[in-house]
Amino acid sequence: MGDLSDSLNGLAAVTGESSNGLTRSELAPENSQSQTISADEIALYDRQIRLWGVRAQEKLRNANVLLIGMKALANEIAKNLVLAGIGSLTVVDDQLVTEDDLGAQFFISEQHIGLNRAEAALPQMQKLNPRVTLHAVTTSILLQPPEYYSAFSLVIATDLPLASLSTINACCRLSSRPFYAAETFGFYGYVFADLIKHTFVIEREKSNILTQLKPETTTRRVIASTTKKENGKLIELVTKEEIYSQIVLANSSPLPQFDLSSRRRKMNVTPLISCLRALWEYQSLVQTPYPTHSHADIKLFTQLATEKHKELQLPTETLRAEFLRAFLQNLGSEISPVCAFLGGQLAQDVINVVGGKGQPIQNLLLFDGEESKGPVYALHPIFAPLQGETNIGNGVDLLGVGPANGSTVMMI
Repeated sequence: MGDLSDSLNGLAAVTGESSNGLTRSELAPENSQSQTISADEIALYDRQIRLWGVRAQEKLRNANVLLIGMKALANEIAKNLVLAGIGSLTVVDDQLVTEDDLGAQFFISEQHIGLNRAEAALPQMQKLNPRVTLHAVTTSILLQPPEYYSAFSLVIATDLPLASLSTINACCRLSSRPFYAAETFGFYGYVFADLIKHTFVIEREKSNILTQLKPETTTRRVIASTTKKENGKLIELVTKEEIYSQIVLANSSPLPQFDLSSRRRKMNVTPLISCLRALWEYQSLVQTPYPTHSHADIKLFTQLATEKHKELQLPTETLRAEFLRAFLQNLGSEISPVCAFLGGQLAQDVINVVGGKGQPIQNLLLFDGEESKGPVYALHPIFAPLQGETNIGNGVDLLGVGPANGSTVMMI
């Protein structure tokens, strides 16, 4: 996964452009015909088209994304998608701008205090790229009916508790819409993806080894392989299909067998996963966003984190008091570099998913800014292997292949 900022340098020139923009109905996936990218757009987006191609840019131009929440992380996601040339972006936030929002958010200023966060952010967002159609919704997303999500190509929910995320995720599944969830906690954060069933293409130089059409893991299979010539080289285009799980199932699923296969690998699993699950459990029990610094709250959170750590079969010594203290102290804060990194990673993954290129996040990315690590864990219920898969033991996953492994795939 690349850093989106590198591929978007030089796009600031779009702030001087003018456009008629696309209407919402033109971008609704079930009602629209694909809009062909224009010559001036090819010139405008030349640098990124060289990275992911004209077809991917056309798909991006016709995408209609729903972004829930407009805090610092969502600011970064919106910025990257708007600069990349997303067709339409609808921002939903029913909260008002407060003085605390000014610390890490760049679409608002002091004059916006007391105004709706979504509406306040839109003018500056529009200046980044007038070609993108923007909408603001000022009511709670939880008031929307399940069919509301069918008007969008993809949904991103930020800074919400697990109960709300689970509801939105279920609605997205009813409409067969890809779903992302993300949040930051000071130096820490996560990105979760449920793409339901996603097909993508990997381009690589053709090797002497024949690509076999068969499962690679319990969630991923190779379904096609073709070749093309490019710059005198034979390039292989491998089409793969990946299946996903809902966030409520991922939250109760075991770690991949790869990460539990030895004590050394267990020791390398970040305790952030236990703390995240403990936070979600705390929110469900207490019905407040974060624990306070009271003795009772700290005791309850520590108990929950210890239980989650044990459920994950991780060594007790890896959940240190120092880490618990640092995580609790970071809750409720927004740090711009962390939001920029996670927002860039999520936006780049969205671009890859819309364009159908590159291995997407499967399925939980955890970021620890203290250690500058971002491991990805594939969390799924234990189920039987895909037909034709071998050497997987008792039907548990073989998720130690590629980025679906628990290995670190990103560092800053």
